[in-house]
Amino acid sequence: MSATPPDLEALHLRLDGAVAVVSLNRPDKLNAMHWPMWQSLRAAMQWADRTPEVRAVVLRGEGAHFTAGIDLAMMAGLQGQIADDCEARMREKLRGLILELQDTLTSLERCRKPVLAAVHGLCLGGGIDLICCADLRLASADASFAIKEIDIGMVADVGTLQRLPKLVGSQSWVRELAYTGRSVSADEALQRGLLSRVFADRAALDEGVLALAQDIATKSPLAIRGTKQALNYARDHSVAEGLEQIATWNAAMLLSEDLMAVMMRGKKGGAPTFKD
Repeated sequence: MSATPPDLEALHLRLDGAVAVVSLNRPDKLNAMHWPMWQSLRAAMQWADRTPEVRAVVLRGEGAHFTAGIDLAMMAGLQGQIADDCEARMREKLRGLILELQDTLTSLERCRKPVLAAVHGLCLGGGIDLICCADLRLASADASFAIKEIDIGMVADVGTLQRLPKLVGSQSWVRELAYTGRSVSADEALQRGLLSRVFADRAALDEGVLALAQDIATKSPLAIRGTKQALNYARDHSVAEGLEQIATWNAAMLLSEDLMAVMMRGKKGGAPTFKD
């Protein structure tokens, strides 16, 4: 896989050292997520996963807001996209489309490199689905979050209702947001555990998230990939199953060049360096 970032519609993708910076790039539409953006997001995550030089990913938005969520024009066009004389086949097509959108966001979890979401301004609807798939979520003080699907008469269907309760550990809080569509400030999101840090402004957010991603990029790539896999597995399995999984991983991967590099540097001093 080439280390040269691909050209993608509605996204800007650049490499800053070992960090891939992925920017939602429809600022004139509040980065509303239309069909090409969904497809580009998956392509960007696949590229990051398969490119050895990439060790971490930052996901951000251009313009005044992170994203206003799914593009309503895309929603309006769904009827034509799934049209069929047979009612059952029309419903089958709709189900397939929903699964396709779900798979696009799951590509953030499938990417073996940590994905850090940097949120400023609005993060609505599909934006919540998106950031729930990231490894870390950080925001500027002006950020606000809302599960807006209820306000357009639909059930959120691409991940928020499945992932957010596990992230914050409170069914009651998530149900309040899902039933009301109310906005949540960055401070409240931080207190609830949706965010790990809040920065004073957009500039501080961009600088801080990139610095964090670059710090992660200095660690053993093999150990980072194994840690992400173990955390995702543990989230969806019992403690006993998680312990068995990590025992198998380390039985295969523990005795690595990375471990030896750390040990040697411990004797000689200085920071170890690792192969991609």
